[in-house]
Amino acid sequence: MRWPVANSVPDRTSDRCYSIKRTTRLAAVANAGSNDRSPTLVADCEASGPTLERVARVMDSVPGASYAGMVHGVRSGEARDRQVREAGEGRRLEPPTFRDILRARAVVHRYLPATPLLPAPLLSERLGCQIYLKCEQMQPIGAFKVRGGVYLMSRLSEEERARGVVTASTGNHGQSIAYAARLFGVRAIIYAPEGANPLKVAAMRRLGAEVVLTGRDFDEARLACEAHAAAEGLRYIHSANEPDLIAGVGTYALEIIEALPDVEVVIVPIGAGSGVCGTGIVMKTVDPGIRVIGVQAAGMPVVYESWRQGKLLELRDGYTFAEGIATRVAFELPLRIIRERVDDIVLVSDEEIARSMVELLEAGRVVAEGAGAAALAAAYRLRDQLRGKNVVLVVSGGNVTLETLRWAFDVFTASNSEVSE
Repeated sequence: MRWPVANSVPDRTSDRCYSIKRTTRLAAVANAGSNDRSPTLVADCEASGPTLERVARVMDSVPGASYAGMVHGVRSGEARDRQVREAGEGRRLEPPTFRDILRARAVVHRYLPATPLLPAPLLSERLGCQIYLKCEQMQPIGAFKVRGGVYLMSRLSEEERARGVVTASTGNHGQSIAYAARLFGVRAIIYAPEGANPLKVAAMRRLGAEVVLTGRDFDEARLACEAHAAAEGLRYIHSANEPDLIAGVGTYALEIIEALPDVEVVIVPIGAGSGVCGTGIVMKTVDPGIRVIGVQAAGMPVVYESWRQGKLLELRDGYTFAEGIATRVAFELPLRIIRERVDDIVLVSDEEIARSMVELLEAGRVVAEGAGAAALAAAYRLRDQLRGKNVVLVVSGGNVTLETLRWAFDVFTASNSEVSE
């Protein structure tokens, strides 16, 4: 199967606009014996010229050390999608209810203050709607997931806490478990990919977790983690198939409703899916007319494709620099909730995400990592649908390296140069 990609970058018709007509695809190295198994981004430009070539070069220069999102090549002849089974799928989990999220709030707010919902006048002007930013990057770990970690840890039995917990993460989920484990005095082991964001790895260790770096990406780290949990009898915490985790992160959606009762659209980044699930449960309970829209990276659209095809899929190759939304496997519980509670899923390119990181900083004074900027990238794709509406963009995290920010500025500058020329 050919995975869908973002076929063009949407026009941004302000003084910061761009209209680079390009498609980005993966040229994965298929030779299993090659020493260089890294995917290469290839730009197929509809027009030639030095500026478009410069944009392509900048996109291809994404710094490698921080990007666990990459998945190395697929062997020739291998199927690119297949139905999969994974941990937790054998037992059917019940999704959390709206009441569960209300119960979670009573616990979460004991330890974490509500994050602000900020109007963004300049972004509103550019997009033709009222934009509000839900600033989850202001959490103690710099990401929304800490809500789920705190609530889940509060629900563990004494016996489970005594055994300790283990989980797999590209960084933000791991930080949430590390933070909550320290809060409740529980031993935590975090498995992360070898190329994980160094800021996130350092933060997990500062919080007292034991960090094991293994595997080329999140899903390989997850498999090693599951094996460790089974061998040592630790409480394995899945990054998505955990009702209490979803209930905990859903508390930010309650805060959105309370701060903006007239909200009409909420756009949420999707990695494993806990955030969009919690949002969907809250919004559709309060008012089924509120639109909940997820966003994934076009280079790793496994949740989008699983949602579209109605079955669990595994992505065998793919790439995004935004490690917070990089996963190759769709999980049963979130996908079930998404199919019931989410109206649409939008795919955005890495270039759009990088530009949105810079635009959030410039127009909203918000520092966002790639996943945290994905909702703004989706808003530009949906601008005609959003016109005149009250729209909340969930800035899911702000754990970004300086190296990544510099690269994002290079992308922004190169693509703006194309407009001026």
